Amino acid sequence: MTEEETAKVFRLAYAPGVTPAKWVNIWTERLPDVPITLVTAPTAEAVRLLRDGGADAAFVRLPIDRDGLSVIPLYVETTVVVAPKDHAVTAVDEVTLADLADEEVLHPLDDTIEWTPLPGLPAFTRPPTTASAIELVAAGTGLLLVPQSLARLHHRKDLTYRPVPDAPQSQVALTWPTAATTDLMEDFIGIVRGRTANSSRGRTPTPPQKKPTPRKPQNPAQKSTRRTVPTTRKKRGNRPK
Repeated sequence: MTEEETAKVFRLAYAPGVTPAKWVNIWTERLPDVPITLVTAPTAEAVRLLRDGGADAAFVRLPIDRDGLSVIPLYVETTVVVAPKDHAVTAVDEVTLADLADEEVLHPLDDTIEWTPLPGLPAFTRPPTTASAIELVAAGTGLLLVPQSLARLHHRKDLTYRPVPDAPQSQVALTWPTAATTDLMEDFIGIVRGRTANSSRGRTPTPPQKKPTPRKPQNPAQKSTRRTVPTTRKKRGNRPK
């Protein structure tokens, strides 16, 4: 690792509900000299951070505007309906969208699930955030459909949730500015993809310089005994008897 890299900090944004702990732990083990800072940001804000240079990478929920960004889809989240514990939908293990046809369903402005069309009946208001929508559900003014991780994040004792198998699902992805695919970014990509520390993938390895082959000392016993033969020879006379 270069001195420039050790002086840097890797900045990671992540959408609420996403838990990057396992990847962060691997990072701190493999690159202890490069601190990693975390910031929780809704997907739209995380994308702005990437474009403005305020973050090196982000875990977001798709879809996003991919212009200038590289994206690695990671996993799909189950969609659930959040309801008061005494609501009728809690009587079953799973709920269908048809079951919600006569229910008022809240649609917060930060919702990342692509609905075609929106399920249930339109609620009286569009809350600005999922957190504020949860408060309205607790007040008995509607139901809410969210990725399961968000239902867990906003858990309350007076609320519960049920899976909705036929609802559209949210997908979590890793994204970063394509033009800023640094060595540190390659390191993080390798961690997220599950590569080992000794994997040759990820960073582009520096080709090893070929060392000159040392000349073996010649064994005196193997020295050539070849002599230069003169081109002309004197004729030898007959030996005396």
